[in-house]
Amino acid sequence: MQSQELTAFARHLRLRVLNMVSQAKSSHIGGNYSIAELIAVLYGTILRVDPSNPHWKNRDRFILSKGHACAILYAALAEKGFFSPDLLDTFYQNGSLLIGHVSHHVPGVEISTGSLGHGLPIGVGMALDGKRSHSPYRVFVLMSDGECDTGTVWEAALFAHHHHLDNLTVIVDYNKIQSLDRVQKTLDLEPFVDKWRAFGWQVHEIDGHDIEEIQSALLQLPIINGFPSCIIAHTIKGKGVSFMENEVLWHYRSPQGEEFDAALQELQSI
Repeated sequence: MQSQELTAFARHLRLRVLNMVSQAKSSHIGGNYSIAELIAVLYGTILRVDPSNPHWKNRDRFILSKGHACAILYAALAEKGFFSPDLLDTFYQNGSLLIGHVSHHVPGVEISTGSLGHGLPIGVGMALDGKRSHSPYRVFVLMSDGECDTGTVWEAALFAHHHHLDNLTVIVDYNKIQSLDRVQKTLDLEPFVDKWRAFGWQVHEIDGHDIEEIQSALLQLPIINGFPSCIIAHTIKGKGVSFMENEVLWHYRSPQGEEFDAALQELQSI
């Protein structure tokens, strides 16, 4: 996909998520919207996957460690042809395949996630297996900033550097809001870039909503051979809908009634 197509893809994913979250009266729309461009570029350009053969052994492995942002991943997988888009209408309903945190039962999903801090350790294991088996696949782990509060993240980071896992890339959705407050007030991560570098990673900071910046960073991986790569994507929680942007409320709030109509109007006018 070209840049304009990827921009349109991200907008379409936001519209899908708006309908899914509103209909289900579920939450986490803010954290879905902060990664829309990242997901659009990954599934529109970067990831080597085959919807007709989800378990293709040489596929790239993608882990959405922030599993609460599952709606946008489900939407992307449906658009790519892993399953019918009609299934999106069942999101978060009793008995649905599309449960409220990412489920490995969904075609195209590698692992179930949502217990924060576990995605990177699993990704490290996949990358190590790829290295030892001389497999060509790459591993991408998209994490939240808030989950970097957990010790398992940094244990895995140490391990990845020690084993020279240059087939592994972490993308951090650095929207600076977690759960009930801002990251800085909850547990300050700064100096964030320095921390990753101190753990032996090569780091690239980008605007996580700039399609061309995202593409450029992901097309040049690994940043340096022999080192794991970390892309710190500066994003805005709720990006795309003005009254949701940078608002803690939209971690849990579901857009209903006039709020749904206003969000729909903004997204359709882009």
